[in-house]
Formats: sequence, C-alpha cells, structure tokens
Amino acid sequence: MTLLPDPTDLVLVVVITNPRDLEIARVLGWYRIPFKTAPKVVSVDYLAFYQTAGFGEEERWRIRYIAPVRGHELTTRAELIRDEPDHPRAGEEYYKVQIGALQSLPHPIKADHWRRITFLYTTGELLRQALTVNDLVVRDEERALLWQSLRERALASGQYQSEELPENRFNLDPVLLAMLGELGKIHEAPAGWDELDPADS
Repeated sequence: MTLLPDPTDLVLVVVITNPRDLEIARVLGWYRIPFKTAPKVVSVDYLAFYQTAGFGEEERWRIRYIAPVRGHELTTRAELIRDEPDHPRAGEEYYKVQIGALQSLPHPIKADHWRRITFLYTTGELLRQALTVNDLVVRDEERALLWQSLRERALASGQYQSEELPENRFNLDPVLLAMLGELGKIHEAPAGWDELDPADS
C-alpha cells in the first residue's frame, strides 16, 4: 500500500532517464543532482520521479514512483559512482539525496503534452489529485504558501543566509518561477529537442 504525502508536504519532481538510475534509487536509497544545476532548495519531503524516453514505450513520460526524503549531503560524482572514476565529471560536486523506499503511485501521472521537464516543486495535495504533470503546477491560490515553505526550508537547511532572503525578494531559479506563474508558461519542447538529463547519467 502506497503511503502518499500529506497535503502540506513539499514535493520535488526530478528527472530519471534510465532504469539503472531508478534501480540505484530503489536498492541503494539515493538520487543524485549536479550541484551546478540543482534547484535552489533540496530540503523537501518527497521526490517524485519523472521517467523519460529511456524507459521505453510503456513506461516513458510519466511519474510512477515517489520516495520520502531522509536527508542530503554534498559529495562528488566519483564518490557516488565508483565504477566510473574516469568520467569527465567525476570530480564535480553532486547532491546525494538520501531517500526511503520507492513507492508506486495508485496510478501514474502522465506527461500529456509536457515532455521537457527538469525540476518542479509541488505539494502533496496536488500530487494526490494529479492525473497529468500539468495538474502538479501550483496555481495562484497556493503560490504564496509554497513560496513561504521554500523560503523556510532554505533558511532551515542553511542553503541561504537570512540576509540573502529579504521578505520581498526570494532568489528562485527561473524554472521554479515559471512553475509559479511569474515568467509565463513552460511549453512543449520544439521538434528536434534533445532531452536534458539533470541527473547527468
């Protein structure tokens, strides 16, 4: 039985591009995010895994699994994936997000016309109700609550110093701002677009 997030939980939708990385998450209990392209706040309650084309016709472009977040630390790719010491990014810093057991959603959340996804913040309530990825987008009435929650998490985790977060100017990344409706809508990727792998498989 899937233990769904509480309605007020903060959920980060992340991209997972191949079954190997999903198996790492399942067996070893972690997910990696390159530090230089990471979202501003990684102190969340749950990760939701968006599966890309690498999962094949039946499983691609959907969120099927979630996992509770237990913590995170900063390390290098070489420390995380020790069988690839000569990888071009072996020395680069990554967040190692420690997670609990993967849980299968009662029904997958499909991309519909959204295919290009990097990171997306949402709430447990929206995740519970969503049928498509578009349903995860935080609308006007909930935007202020999500904004405040992200700010509090950033301060509590030490990712920002308080003087960097004045009440009226929170330093959010463009993708998050777009998801909050500040920069307009994110559209379907143009023809010929190659999928970006935030986890840098």
